[in-house]
Amino acid sequence: MPLKRIIAGLNDFHDNYFITHREMFEHLSHGQSPEVLFITCSDSRIDPCLITQSQPGELFVIRNIGNIIPAYGISNSAEAAGIEYAVQTLNIKDIVICGHSHCGAMKGLLQVGNLAQQMPLVYDWLKHHGESTRRLVLDNYQHCSGDKLLKITIEQNVLTQIENLETYPVIRSRLHSGKLTLHAWIYEIETGEVFAYDANTGKFKIIENRPFPVPNPLIGVHLE
Repeated sequence: MPLKRIIAGLNDFHDNYFITHREMFEHLSHGQSPEVLFITCSDSRIDPCLITQSQPGELFVIRNIGNIIPAYGISNSAEAAGIEYAVQTLNIKDIVICGHSHCGAMKGLLQVGNLAQQMPLVYDWLKHHGESTRRLVLDNYQHCSGDKLLKITIEQNVLTQIENLETYPVIRSRLHSGKLTLHAWIYEIETGEVFAYDANTGKFKIIENRPFPVPNPLIGVHLE
């Protein structure tokens, strides 16, 4: 899409959509109150608001290569700052980690050594923050290859990020008090379907009429 097409889109937005939704944007100009933090990949094929049919102001979004969230304390990253702000200031109620099919970042992770020369920054990002997923997959799914191995990697990466989220003090506290819920999703580009991790079965299931929240492992544990 050339820049000229984008500018035409800007004009169309202002002259049509904005005009008919002026009251909504006036309201949004006074602040935001989203209840969902949506963390997904930078891939141009993923549009969080489109696939969830959300309106402006309803989703707080964090995007990066591979929808990866560094564990707490590893680095003072933009992701960590965004999470802290979303939970502490915006009082987010749900956090969704959403991976997607045909993820280039996960393809790169499976052969990360090949990236070192041509894309050193991508290499550093995946090597430092994707190693847990890579090691888990290579050690436990040696019998898989091709598309099946990529699918497993995409799924395991999302679950790894859920575990990383649980290392953040503000998230740990909200989970313990029942004020926050985590969700692990996979968006399938070719079908438009979204699958959520069901901890009861240990599998990703298509979302229809109900969510599959990832349970807090400390729920029910009472410390003396």
